[in-house]
Amino acid sequence: MKLPVLTAADGAAWESALVTALEGGEHGVAIARRCVDVVELLAVAASGQGRVALVAAGLRRLDADAVDRLLAAEVVPVGVVPRGDSAVEERLRAAGVVHLVPEDADPGVIAAVAVEAVAQRGAVPEPGRMFSDPQPAAAIGPGNWTGAGPGSAGLPARQGSILAVWGPTGAPGRTTVAVTLSDEIARTGAASLLVDADVYGGTVGAALGLLDESPGLAAACRAAGSRRLDAAGLAQLCWQLSPKLRVLTGIPLAQRWPEVRATAIEPVLAAARELADFTVIDCGFGLETDEELSFDSLAPRRNGATLAVLDAADVIVAVGAADPIGMQRLVRGLAELRDAEVAAPVRVVLNKVRRAAVPGNTAAELTGALQRFAGCIPAALLPHDLDALDSALATGRLLGEACPGSPLRASVAELAAVLVGVPSVPAHRRHHRR
Repeated sequence: MKLPVLTAADGAAWESALVTALEGGEHGVAIARRCVDVVELLAVAASGQGRVALVAAGLRRLDADAVDRLLAAEVVPVGVVPRGDSAVEERLRAAGVVHLVPEDADPGVIAAVAVEAVAQRGAVPEPGRMFSDPQPAAAIGPGNWTGAGPGSAGLPARQGSILAVWGPTGAPGRTTVAVTLSDEIARTGAASLLVDADVYGGTVGAALGLLDESPGLAAACRAAGSRRLDAAGLAQLCWQLSPKLRVLTGIPLAQRWPEVRATAIEPVLAAARELADFTVIDCGFGLETDEELSFDSLAPRRNGATLAVLDAADVIVAVGAADPIGMQRLVRGLAELRDAEVAAPVRVVLNKVRRAAVPGNTAAELTGALQRFAGCIPAALLPHDLDALDSALATGRLLGEACPGSPLRASVAELAAVLVGVPSVPAHRRHHRR
């Protein structure tokens, strides 16, 4: 069976000559479709008509997002570039096209590269290699390349963990927990990155007194859509709050949610894993996917970023308010989270714990209710320390800076120690560490 090949040459001269040369099928490939642009190429790829796509170097709108969509459709892109044009080669590699061939190469060579690209699906070829001649598989196998781009020297290779802080609607305190948790993780000595991914209007920047005009997550998604984002590029978009804590601010206006797409979130998270030991992500509350019911084509999904974060997370910290209404919302939200089929373990945190809302033995009542209606026990009970939170918010500082002795901070520090896997620090010593 011949390998079905798609082409998208944007009028380049090599396409017609290549199609004519491959008509006989003696090279083991067959041209299944000639596409006029990226839009048609993606549509044909999604329909399953091809396994590999020969794309011209000058094809418009061929960016990292388009490459990701091709790979998601199990179509491997192969760039056809002018021989010796290093700038074009680098641009295609930055977009994620790792297989390249000169446009003046023999049709048999181009066919061989197409076959080999499919055979090596998932392998990473050596950077800088141009497939000008047929090579045995062993000669063009994965090298020592780690995927880090220029300027990433000095950032150690690592595989950090993703902690997604999620909670149902009703302001249970997701942002408060995410901000304080990321700070306490940094105080353990681990490199921490706080990301505001709330598509309904993030408030991390405002809570910490950071400028709304800072690029943040939207800029990281744009960078990931036009090229491959690495740890060094992501670090340039972050605020450095302490030697161990970085912050990537979110979108302050809810109507800007289309800037944070699910397909762009995934490479941002990959870069975050390289940049920090622990990435704490403040998620939105929505888990619905109603767009799939309203459109028969690929539609933008407002909750796609949240679902992408939850799918990529190593641990999900589910935050609920410790009052009758908050508990009801949490129990229903945990059911929705199970329906979303996330694989990461869920750690439930009850926030705003106060005796006035739950009389009697507050901790026992809350634990019993959660176990009875949700089948789990809380990983932490966080006291409602409103005065400390007001002090931190009024000065745009972290809770550990504004009120080091806060009971809320002490409880979050214990949670951070458990998640990081280090012994908790005694309360009387925490304010000395940084």
